[in-house]
Amino acid sequence: MSTAVVMDHPGDASLLQSCGTADSLASLEDVAAESTANDSSEEESACAREVQSKTKAEQSMHTESGATPRPNSLSLPTKGSELWTTHRDGEVKLRMGESGPEAEPPLTVNQLFTNTVQRFGNYNALGWKEGERWNTMTYNEYYKSCRIAAKSFLKLGLERYHGVGILGFNSVEWFIADIGAILAGGFAVGIYTTNSPEACQYVAENCQANILVVENHKQLQKILQIQDKLPHLKAIIQYKDELKEKKPNLYTWAEFMELGRDEPDAQLDDIISSQKPNQCCTLIYTSGTTGQPKGVMLSHDNLTWTAFATGRDVSLTDADKQQEVVVSYLPLSHIAAQMIDIWLPMKAGGVTYFAQPDALKGSLANTLREIRPTAFLGVPRVWEKMQEKMKSIGAKSSTVRRKVASWAKDVGLQTNLNKMELNGNLSRKPFNYRLAKRLVFRKVRKALGLDRCTRCYTGAAPITKDTLEFFLSLDIPLFELYGMSESSGPHTITVSDAFRLTSCGKVLPGCKTKIFNPDPDGNGEICFWGRHVFMGYLNMPDKTEEALDADGWLHSGDLGKHDQDDFLFITGRIKELLITAGGENIPPVPIEDAVKEAVPLISNAMLIGDKRKFLSMLLTIKCQVNNETGAPEDELTPEVVELCQKLGSTSTRVSEIASGRDRLVYKTIQEGINRVNEKATSNAQRIQKWTVLEKDFSIFGGELGPTMKLKRPVVMKMYKDQIENFYKEVLTPTTPDNPLPSK
Repeated sequence: MSTAVVMDHPGDASLLQSCGTADSLASLEDVAAESTANDSSEEESACAREVQSKTKAEQSMHTESGATPRPNSLSLPTKGSELWTTHRDGEVKLRMGESGPEAEPPLTVNQLFTNTVQRFGNYNALGWKEGERWNTMTYNEYYKSCRIAAKSFLKLGLERYHGVGILGFNSVEWFIADIGAILAGGFAVGIYTTNSPEACQYVAENCQANILVVENHKQLQKILQIQDKLPHLKAIIQYKDELKEKKPNLYTWAEFMELGRDEPDAQLDDIISSQKPNQCCTLIYTSGTTGQPKGVMLSHDNLTWTAFATGRDVSLTDADKQQEVVVSYLPLSHIAAQMIDIWLPMKAGGVTYFAQPDALKGSLANTLREIRPTAFLGVPRVWEKMQEKMKSIGAKSSTVRRKVASWAKDVGLQTNLNKMELNGNLSRKPFNYRLAKRLVFRKVRKALGLDRCTRCYTGAAPITKDTLEFFLSLDIPLFELYGMSESSGPHTITVSDAFRLTSCGKVLPGCKTKIFNPDPDGNGEICFWGRHVFMGYLNMPDKTEEALDADGWLHSGDLGKHDQDDFLFITGRIKELLITAGGENIPPVPIEDAVKEAVPLISNAMLIGDKRKFLSMLLTIKCQVNNETGAPEDELTPEVVELCQKLGSTSTRVSEIASGRDRLVYKTIQEGINRVNEKATSNAQRIQKWTVLEKDFSIFGGELGPTMKLKRPVVMKMYKDQIENFYKEVLTPTTPDNPLPSK
C-alpha cells in the first residue's frame, strides 16, 4: 500500500523568499470559514428569470435569438416518473443515457461504499491529528463505524426521511454521522458553523431533524436555546470535548457509538436494501443572499454518479496504483467540500486528512506541508491570501533573489500560456523553463506543501485574472470548477490538457450545457442537464419550478458564453445586472475586479447604478480580521501600510483613510479608477462617484454570504444613506483636475 503521509522537512524556504514562499500561508485568518464549487446556487438562482423582464435593454438581450420563452409553471409530477419532486419520500426519473457516462449503472451510497471496501478495505481512508501524531482509519474500519452510527441513530428514534443535522468543523465524526444518517434512511444535513441559533432552528425544523450532532459546547449552546421549538428533535450528540453538564437525551460521541455497537443488523440491513438510487439522501441548504435557505434534495445517484463522472474526467488514480490524498478544511455544509472530501476519495479509494479547526487562521500551511495532498481546492480568497503573503515576503528579499524570481516567473507564465494554446501538447519544454523549474518552481511547491499536487482547484466565487496569472507564472495552474448545489457540485471543470485563463473549463462528460436566449455576442443564461441535476427543493414546488424548466433543464441564473472550442466563460449574473436609467445593461463584476486590480489596497468593491443616471461605487480597504469572530478590524494589513508609506501617507488604520480623510490615498484610488474608466466600453460604464467605507465587508457583518459572495441587496440596505448621497446633487464628473469625488 502506498504511504499516504511523508513527514519530511519542507526544505529551505529562505532560498525562495524572492517569490515569497516562506510562511506563505501563515495568515489566512480573514478567509471565511464558510467557503467553497464556483457556487451560483443561493436564493438568487431560482428567481433570476424574474428580473427586469420588460426593460428595453433586456428585450434586446433575450429576444433577438428568437428562442421560445420559458414556461411559467410545470404540472406536478407523478411519483418516480418525472424529473423532479419536492416530497421528502419522493422518487425521480433518472436522466439515463444509452451510452457513455450517462449510461453508468445507478448506485446507492451503500453500494458505492461496499464496492470501495471490497477493493480497498485495508487502505487508509481517513486521517486526523492528535497532538503531533497522525492517526488513520482504514476503509474497513470506516464502513464498520458508519454502520454502528446508523444503528445508534435508529435506536435514538431516527425516522425514515428525517434529518440528522451536523453542526461543527470537519472531522472523522462528521463523516461518520453523515454517512450513518444516510445508511439509516435519514437525510444527512450539514449546518454552517457560523449560523445563528435562529438559522439553525430554521434548517432543523425544515428537514424535521430527529437528531442534531454538534462539535462542542459552543455549538451545543445554540441548539439548547432552540430545542423547545424543535418538535421532531429526539437527541443531541456532542462529538468533541467533555460535556459540561449532563442533560436528558444529550450524549457524548462515545456514548452514542455504544448505543448501536451490539445492536442486531437486521433492521439496518432491511432499510439499506429498501433504498433506491433515485431517492433523496442528502440536503444541502443554500446560504441565500435574500430570503430563507432552500433545502436542495440530492439523491443517492446524484452523489455516486457525480463522483464517478468527475473522478473519471480529472483522471483520479485508484488506490491500488497510487493513492489520492486530500485535505479537508472547507465547510462540509457545502456540496463542493462534500464532493471533494467524501465522495471522490471514496470512489477512488483515496485518503482524506482533516486540517485543524484553525486552518484558515494559519495552521493550514503546516497541514499542507505535512500531508502533501495530490489534489487541493481553495476558494479564491485562499489563493489571494497566499498571493498577498508571497508578494509581501518577496518584496523584502535581496535584489538578486528578486531578479531571479522575476525571471523565473516570466519564463513560467510564457511557457504555460504557450502550453495552454496547444491544449497541453507542448512536446518539449524549453531549457530556460526546465532551469526555472529546478531553481524556483519545485522549491515554491515544496514550501507550499503542493509538491505532489497535480490538481490545484479554485471555485465557489469569481477569481481575478491577476491571481490566476500569478500562480501560473509559478508553474501552478489553478483549474476552475463551476457548478451549483443544485448540480451536486461540478458542472464544468478545467483539466491540464483543456485549460484557458478565466474560463471555468468544459462540461463534465455525460452532462450538457445550453445557453438560453443568447444575445448577438453569444451571452445568455447557462443551463445544465445531467444526472448531477438535483431532485428539487424540499417542500418548495414554486421555487423548484423556477429553477427547472418544463424540459428538465436547470437554469443557473448565471450569464455565460462558449468560445469556439467550447470553453465556458462566466460573464455575470442575471440578478446582478445593472440596468441604468438610460437602459444599458452593465455586469458589475468585471468593473469591480478591474478596480481591485488597479488599486491593490482595495478589499471589496460594489458597483451601484441600477435605474440610476450614472455609476457609483462603494469601496473597502484591506484590514486585519479578528481571529475569533472574523470581524474586520480598524488596523490596516501590513501590505496596505507598506503601500501607504510608499505614497507618503502615515495611515495605519481604515478610519484614517475612510470618508476622504487621507487625500494621498484618495488621490491614488481616483487615479486607479481613472485608468479603469479609460478602458470602459461606453460612457455609461464609467465610475463617476465613489467612497471608502469605515469597515470592510464580512460574513460577520452580514455583507458577505458563507462562500464570500457579496450580498448586494443587504449592502444596498446597510449603506442606503451613502448611496443616496451619490445622487443628491448634480453630477460633477471626476477628471484628473478634479480627483476627489464630491461629498
